[in-house]
Amino acid sequence: MKLNEIPKEELELMGYDDIAYYVLQESGKKMKLIDIFTKVCKIKELPASYVESQIMDFFELMSTNKKFVMLENGFWDLQNRHVADIVIEDAEDEDIETEVEDEDLAIDSEEDEDEDIFYDQDDETDDTEEDDLADLVIVDGDEEEAI
Repeated sequence: MKLNEIPKEELELMGYDDIAYYVLQESGKKMKLIDIFTKVCKIKELPASYVESQIMDFFELMSTNKKFVMLENGFWDLQNRHVADIVIEDAEDEDIETEVEDEDLAIDSEEDEDEDIFYDQDDETDDTEEDDLADLVIVDGDEEEAI
């Protein structure tokens, strides 16, 4: 279905992203965000000032909608027109990376062991023979009112 075939009442109920989808689909090419939103506003019969005041909200809407993809130089297009570049690494490359990571972990664990050498030893300051409760004063409820 094309935009000009959609009844005005239905267009009024459609979201900006739905209309933007039709705009990009009918254009058949990538477009700048401002151009897309200008066409959306024209279709919804909104004033030109609305484009400037709401462009950031439209950007947020487009960037969170998985139907659209942002391309280089500020262009946007439909996601289904673009294939993601999938990089498959060789098993040999993964083995090399794993070995390097394992070596890094071994070095880190040795450093951690050096730092924790004295962790389990008794702290002499904790085991003093002084009574920790020597300065403790117990106050009765009657004495509390007098204070």
